[in-house]
Amino acid sequence: MNFKTPDHNDLKYFKQLCGDRVFAGELIKEDYTHDEMKIYGTYMPDVVIEAETTEEVAEVLKYCNDYNIAVTPRGAGTGLCGGCTALYGGVLLSLIRMNRVLEIDRKNMTATVQAGLLLMDFIDLLTAEKLFYPPDPGEKSATLGGNVMTNAGGMRAVRYGVTRDYVKAMTAVLPGGEIIHTGGKLSKNSSGYCIRNILIGSEGTLAVVTEVILKILPRPEYGMTVLVPFGSIKKAVSVVADILSAGLNPTAVEFMQLEVLGLVREYLGKSFPDSNAPSYLLISIDAEDEETGWKRISKLSALLMDLGAEDVFYADTDERKESLWTPRGAFLEAIKSSSLEMDECDVVVPVGKVEEFVEFLSDLAELTPLRINYFGHAGDGNLHIYICYDGGDRAQWQNQCDEIMKKLYEKALEVGGQVSGEHGIGHAKVPYLKDFIEIPEFELMKKIKLSFDPKGILNPGKVIGNIEK
Repeated sequence: MNFKTPDHNDLKYFKQLCGDRVFAGELIKEDYTHDEMKIYGTYMPDVVIEAETTEEVAEVLKYCNDYNIAVTPRGAGTGLCGGCTALYGGVLLSLIRMNRVLEIDRKNMTATVQAGLLLMDFIDLLTAEKLFYPPDPGEKSATLGGNVMTNAGGMRAVRYGVTRDYVKAMTAVLPGGEIIHTGGKLSKNSSGYCIRNILIGSEGTLAVVTEVILKILPRPEYGMTVLVPFGSIKKAVSVVADILSAGLNPTAVEFMQLEVLGLVREYLGKSFPDSNAPSYLLISIDAEDEETGWKRISKLSALLMDLGAEDVFYADTDERKESLWTPRGAFLEAIKSSSLEMDECDVVVPVGKVEEFVEFLSDLAELTPLRINYFGHAGDGNLHIYICYDGGDRAQWQNQCDEIMKKLYEKALEVGGQVSGEHGIGHAKVPYLKDFIEIPEFELMKKIKLSFDPKGILNPGKVIGNIEK
């Protein structure tokens, strides 16, 4: 694709607009050249602009659209598929300074926030107010705008749903600089096409979202977590369907390998409460009160023992729950720190096919000479698989890794799954997406892209790749 490289006059305009929040050349931080997965490449933008208002975003986009300059929107850069990297140089438009909470509306139970607000800061604010935002992506230092753009899920999706289910409205800027407000503080709406839902999960290829109105809930009064050891990973995932159909409405159902727990112990310098079994389920339940919570946990425990669990460990205090969920939240970083490099797969399959897929994965991991670590959200079918490079012939590792990835995606397709459950497509997973989407649907995606962004300036090369204008 042919885009204009910003020159002195363009830089002068951007500085007039945004002052000392414009960076070029050696002033651009190295962090802006990649996301969390350097394996997918580093790309230097020509200009970085750290916007502070929707109006600034609109002016930047209008100018870049007029002069055919590529624009890459970016939050905190915590993505895992190269979605916020400047493949074609141009302008990297950072929203990290747009980090304010604009309103907490208790009457409508909504929060209006800027897109650059970090998830962990939002959680802290709501906790102090005894309020609750259910989506729970593992990376708490991500921005809420980034969560919206990838439709992030997390561990509580099995009960509460994903980010899409909590976005009521948004302010977005189209590539030509037009500002739109879509949705509202409404419980239902059948008024035309839902542009909001088209933008959610679009990874910044259609518009730049600057503000979001999110649904919030009262904080649950009581919660408990159980750690459940099993004799094998296959046995652990085999009981998930029974748990979900028992009427207990669990908040999270996670599965993990003992090997990953060992990596977390080394990374955090803390021991997991139990490390005597090959695999575990980690299950949490929210309830209106302690009595109801204990009734559900007791029923769950009896069910688990009947299904072949080796034991059930309770965590009913904040300290005990933290001893379980802190290590769970560090899985990715622990695996990353243990390897020289890694590639990742974020497939999602029907819950009823989790057992079949994990059996396939477990057998594949035993047959390959490469180290494969994996864990995931057993309750919603989303698996996180990491193929680690521990040294040796780098080219040979890459070839073997590519073969494993091909097999994983083929299996996901076979059981009715999809490429990504929550990390997105970016540019790294574009080659796989076409295998999962029928041609008419893919052609429709291209038409949607061209309708929003006729010149193709916005996050080019991502999600559906490059298309003819």
